[in-house]
Amino acid sequence: MATVAREDEEEKTQPQITNSKVLVIGATGRLGQQLVKASLAAGHPTFILVREIASPRAERSLLLRSFANSGVTAIKGSLQDYTSLLEAVKQVDVIICAVPSSEVLQQRLLIHVIKEAGCIKRFIPSEFGADPDKVQILGMDYDFYEKKAEIRRCIEKEDLPHTYICCNFFQRSLLPSLAQPGLKAPPRDKVHIFGEGNIKAVFVDEKDVATFTICAIGDSRTLNKTVYLRPPGNVCSQNELVEAWEVKMGKKLAKDYVTEEQLLRSIHETPYPNNMDLIFIYSAFVKGDHTYFGIDSSSLDGSKLYPHVRCKTVDEYLGTLLDKTN
Repeated sequence: MATVAREDEEEKTQPQITNSKVLVIGATGRLGQQLVKASLAAGHPTFILVREIASPRAERSLLLRSFANSGVTAIKGSLQDYTSLLEAVKQVDVIICAVPSSEVLQQRLLIHVIKEAGCIKRFIPSEFGADPDKVQILGMDYDFYEKKAEIRRCIEKEDLPHTYICCNFFQRSLLPSLAQPGLKAPPRDKVHIFGEGNIKAVFVDEKDVATFTICAIGDSRTLNKTVYLRPPGNVCSQNELVEAWEVKMGKKLAKDYVTEEQLLRSIHETPYPNNMDLIFIYSAFVKGDHTYFGIDSSSLDGSKLYPHVRCKTVDEYLGTLLDKTN
């Protein structure tokens, strides 16, 4: 009887999930493609906003054709065209934006259109990184996070129903080199450790980020909340990264410890944009911007909300790197 009662209680606490018409903006990007696939897999009628391009690349044309064959509805328009944007927004219930960081401020017109249309039940802005309201490197990131924070303030000013997704690093960012600036593959002999190497960062595969995002769009618990993605197998320090790589190689690496002062000097001496990896390393592995804070009442832990989502772990990702370098 106790088991039945517990199961009944769990059912009561589960959110009411309904299929929504989902518009993905930035659908041809790496994350955007995964968002489209995750939306389709969840049974949502899925739409994408497609810009007119005079000479589209063959890969883009093939991708759009594969989307169409999967049942995706393409709507012509752009974030810079009010009329086409309004027409697109009026056709859907949920909007997920996955435009590149360089285009984040283009969401200002989208926010205005969402407010005017009045039909959107959830807006997921283009964030998918560290929390712009928590990072401690403002002023040295060339407005990378300030722009995302500005979009948050616009959303909140217009009182739009929203969810912020903070996944920190994608696994393809810095992880392939064990956070070694300038390298495209993990080191085989010597590694730089920033600080003492014990501060933890978060790395999540884009496919898993997309799955979590689609889970959140119809979940009443995530309305007007920040959802952090910190799967246990995806949170690790640089020391742990190096140790895991050493185990896979069967070999110890020589370690060069870089102090905070030395890293800051390198950041200032390296021209933009070549210093951005150094800035992200400083943010994550020295300042601890991914994990220095707890998850409070205004935010949620996506891993606990959706324990059924099976994430590719950091260790599994490192295994794929070993295969490529052998």
